[in-house]
Amino acid sequence: MATGAGKKDARAASERARLYRARQEFHEGTVKRRTRDNVIAGVGGGILILAIMGGQWAYFNVGPGTPEPAPTSTQTPAPTETATPEPTDSATPEPTDTAGPTPDPTDTTSPTPTPTP
Repeated sequence: MATGAGKKDARAASERARLYRARQEFHEGTVKRRTRDNVIAGVGGGILILAIMGGQWAYFNVGPGTPEPAPTSTQTPAPTETATPEPTDSATPEPTDTAGPTPDPTDTTSPTPTPTP
């Protein structure tokens, strides 16, 4: 008489084990999918950043963002030989007398204060 209850318990246990395995497989699949999605997003983001940098470089070096070349002179003067000045035997110039007196560096007079209204 107890044989019917044993089959029922065994059937319930096998159903629980089947559900447990199904949940594990679903979780493993979810982890793999998330990892795959993260790798795809990382590679796609890296490619996008490289494309943006390449576009900026092309715009400023090849396209309309290229700076206008500055005009340069087309004529270059030919090098000419310059004569080196010959040393002269002239005497050292003498100092000349100035019209006004030379101020004394030890003069300690203070400036006149500005009047206040």
